[in-house]
Amino acid sequence: MWRQILENGRSTFNDHWPHSVLVPVGVGGALLCWMLRGRKKRTVEMGDGWWGPGEKPQKNEDTAVRPFRLEVSEDDIKDLHARLDQTRYVTPLEDAQFHYGFKGTELQKVVSYWRNTYDWGKQVEIINRYPHYKTSIEGLDIHFVHVKPPHLQPGQKAIPLLLVHGWPGSFYEFYRIIPLLTEPGRHGLDPSFIFEVICPSIPGYGFSEASHKKGLDAIAVARIFYKLMLRLGFSEFYLQGGDWGSLITTRMSQMRPESIKGLHLNMVFINLGGLHMLRCLLLGRHLPWLVGFTREDVRRFFPYFEKSVYARLRESGYLHIQATKPDTVGSALNDSPAGLAAYILEKFSTWTDPDYRNLEDGGLQRKFSMDDLLTNVMIYWVSGSVTSSMRFYKENLTRESQTSEAARTPIYVPTGIAAFPSELSHTPQVLAKDKYKNIVTFTFMPRGGHFAAFEEPELLARDIQNFVSKVEKK
Repeated sequence: MWRQILENGRSTFNDHWPHSVLVPVGVGGALLCWMLRGRKKRTVEMGDGWWGPGEKPQKNEDTAVRPFRLEVSEDDIKDLHARLDQTRYVTPLEDAQFHYGFKGTELQKVVSYWRNTYDWGKQVEIINRYPHYKTSIEGLDIHFVHVKPPHLQPGQKAIPLLLVHGWPGSFYEFYRIIPLLTEPGRHGLDPSFIFEVICPSIPGYGFSEASHKKGLDAIAVARIFYKLMLRLGFSEFYLQGGDWGSLITTRMSQMRPESIKGLHLNMVFINLGGLHMLRCLLLGRHLPWLVGFTREDVRRFFPYFEKSVYARLRESGYLHIQATKPDTVGSALNDSPAGLAAYILEKFSTWTDPDYRNLEDGGLQRKFSMDDLLTNVMIYWVSGSVTSSMRFYKENLTRESQTSEAARTPIYVPTGIAAFPSELSHTPQVLAKDKYKNIVTFTFMPRGGHFAAFEEPELLARDIQNFVSKVEKK
């Protein structure tokens, strides 16, 4: 290119530039172009794995996609009721609200409703409303919900979107947002962006088989879900996730960026170390413009860091247990439905809004119905998956994972971030872009907490649509 310019435009350039300047500029420009062209963005190695029992068999894995339907077992219901009838309750302290955890008197009300009013058979019909499937990947039966738009206009194509849940959620978290994505016109959303939705269960959660071996981390699950999408015929697709879903979809984006059209997150994991973070902590409160903080960033970010150590740690006790000895507490929760409900529903109280700790009933039904809350608990109970779901913390929160290549690899795919005000922590855009290099949208959501799709499905659906529209226009 530079040689052609020098030869064809010599007379013009010579009128303004001496030859001694022109040649170095040309050589330097050519060198720069060569360096940029040869520069390759880092990716995470995909690898491979086998998580089934024993050694990997020599024969090829069965790649069939099989319909799955949840059934009601009368024996399971009788066993559940017998255990609920034998519940021993803890007497709460006076004026404790939810500051000590799930209040014993409120647990009695939950158990009474569960035992006498809740209709599991009706809820199973609701669960089976959407098509469910299973397929074997790396030795595990992977469960997923796959919903295609029922009404597409001639020539209109649905946009494939993988939604990934976290803990203590499940695929059921997305049941309120699925119709908004697959039939947006019927619900007042932009009808030009219609999605084909795939909601898998993380291995060891719900109806996806648990690993039989140590080491199944977010990279392994990202690889499994990527293989799932390929098996379903998708070479390009969008991703959305919060909680563990955020980490899994991020790893997918690092692993196979050429397949990921866009990554939408409602929770962002970042490394809080480094000089940039220190500078933000020191200057962000009083000189936010120096570090790129907005006024809203200051309002959301600093209360989290300026509270006492106890205030920051009191919501992470579960994390320490699950990242070290998950099987111990898991044995208790797998044996007691009331204990399981208290352990899970306490998160649906405090993680939805930390101020719910001050309420006598924990504010549980301000955003959710008791049927929806108990259905999520029942998915853990009937599948016996609480212990295996908790092991995911131990597999991911290791010293090696914090210093791994994946932890250091930036994400270059188009990224959208929905920042909900009651999320466990806030990540300002200026910090998020250290890791996510191509942030297309960053939205300060007006309300909502950790369980975004479950709490505020319309807000989340609109933000996903807005993000995808900007990516598609590019």
